[in-house]
Amino acid sequence: MNHASSYCMTYLKKDRMSLRSNCAKVGLYRRAGIPLAQFAALAAVLLISGCASVRYDAPRVPSYAFDQPLQTTLGQEYWPQLASKPDQSGFHLLISGQDAFAARAALAGSAQRTLDLQYYIVSQDITTTVLLYEVLQAAQRGVRVRLLVDDLNVGDRESDLAMLARHPNIEVRLFNPFAERGKFGVGRALELMTDIDRLNRRMHNKLWIADGAVAVAGGRNLGDAYFNASSDDDFGDLDVLAAGPIVGEVSHNFDQFWNSEWAVPIAAIVGPAPQGADRGVSSAEMAARVQGFRDSGYVRTLRENAFGRLVRAGTVPLAVGQAQALYDAPGDPNTDTVETKGPIFPVLREVTVQAKKEIDIVTPYLVPGPNGVALLCGAAGHGVRVRILTNSLVSTDVPVVHAGYARYRPQLLACGVELYELRPKDGPVKHMRPGLSSGAKLHTKTMVVDGQIAFIGSMNLDPRSKDLNTEVALRIDSPALGAQLTKLFNESTTLDQAFRVELDQPGNAKAALHWDTVEDHQPVRYDHEPLASPWLRLEVNLLGSLVPEGEL
Repeated sequence: MNHASSYCMTYLKKDRMSLRSNCAKVGLYRRAGIPLAQFAALAAVLLISGCASVRYDAPRVPSYAFDQPLQTTLGQEYWPQLASKPDQSGFHLLISGQDAFAARAALAGSAQRTLDLQYYIVSQDITTTVLLYEVLQAAQRGVRVRLLVDDLNVGDRESDLAMLARHPNIEVRLFNPFAERGKFGVGRALELMTDIDRLNRRMHNKLWIADGAVAVAGGRNLGDAYFNASSDDDFGDLDVLAAGPIVGEVSHNFDQFWNSEWAVPIAAIVGPAPQGADRGVSSAEMAARVQGFRDSGYVRTLRENAFGRLVRAGTVPLAVGQAQALYDAPGDPNTDTVETKGPIFPVLREVTVQAKKEIDIVTPYLVPGPNGVALLCGAAGHGVRVRILTNSLVSTDVPVVHAGYARYRPQLLACGVELYELRPKDGPVKHMRPGLSSGAKLHTKTMVVDGQIAFIGSMNLDPRSKDLNTEVALRIDSPALGAQLTKLFNESTTLDQAFRVELDQPGNAKAALHWDTVEDHQPVRYDHEPLASPWLRLEVNLLGSLVPEGEL
């Protein structure tokens, strides 16, 4: 297997969705359907001739977040819950996908001045179309909309985003764009090979900010799978709705990205909309899809729980506490000397060292590395209970990342860290599973220390989030929120929801592993990766020895 194929396995995560296993199984040249020799020849031609470049100096006008939230209805509605502690912010966990969808739609419907949206993935599916339609409706009311999307996964959404950008109140910019347009194929793969240092850096941030007053931050991208509307491929994920001073902090970070040279206006990349294209036609097509969706069972559920009305009215109960936004800087595409990595991982390390009683971590992709193992084992060695929930091999959508995690399991278990792995849903589910395990795959990124310091954000605990991607996270000091997250962790790690990983000989990192769970109300023990096929287990064993860890 050549370097291109091994790189592809680790890089093309597409937030660990549709590209997840093609590269890992057969390599980039097989995924493209061409022989290795031909692939190498194409790469050589591209390397010699060069490729199309992206103009980062495209004309654009700097703009900034709205900073007078109390002049808007949203600001006035949420202020009473924060009035007695004006230096603190309020938070409400968005646990279910339905609530997460309803919150975004309600904020778009209530916005009066601005909507600032920043996402790694904007999918081409029904829930995303509905949300973009709500954004379009806001723009037609006079709301200024700024939409910043990482270019890696734009694909077929490109024409839709370009059409939105034709509205005078909507701007769309693409972060770190490829010159090669369309879905990820041979052309983009070859461009990636010739410009890895630039294109390997992706914007993984997820923010939805309305009127500078209320924001949604966390792990969810825009897509059916993140809003529990996909059924077969849903993610168990988590966001937090935030109001108060913290919104100004994340808005400042949004401005940094929006006004950076990395953020290129979409028209400068894809050109103007085709002649004869009409914004009204596009709007009508979106409206027709939205109307059809309104008759669905999904929307009937939204009406029944009425969460959107609570968001619009500002009556969502808030846990109030001190908070800090932690984020990376966008940097400058024209220089390699600017430090872009922010305080997320240094602060996580600091609070881990200072923990006194317990640490609960939820991460879909766990590759701690030797330093991470030493940090977690150091905490466990000082009597801190360390518990981690991550994906099992059968639930992960990126087996290559599981390979990076698996090599550290014995060391973590031997030093006393407790490991739980998500157990996928068994066939059709008649009722929503509780907590963070509601989906077929885990996508939540949280950490709670001593029951009161909580972190919620876009970061995974892997080298890609730590060293390559840009991320955003909230540190929230709130015993009330910490208690809610601890309850969710406990619900999601019961043995009918998760596998508990153990060593056959406790304390011996060289001992074999086993997985305990409950099936049909009976305890079951597996002596290999549970429910995974022999071929999948073999694949992961091979990947574990081939993949460079720094790219995971």
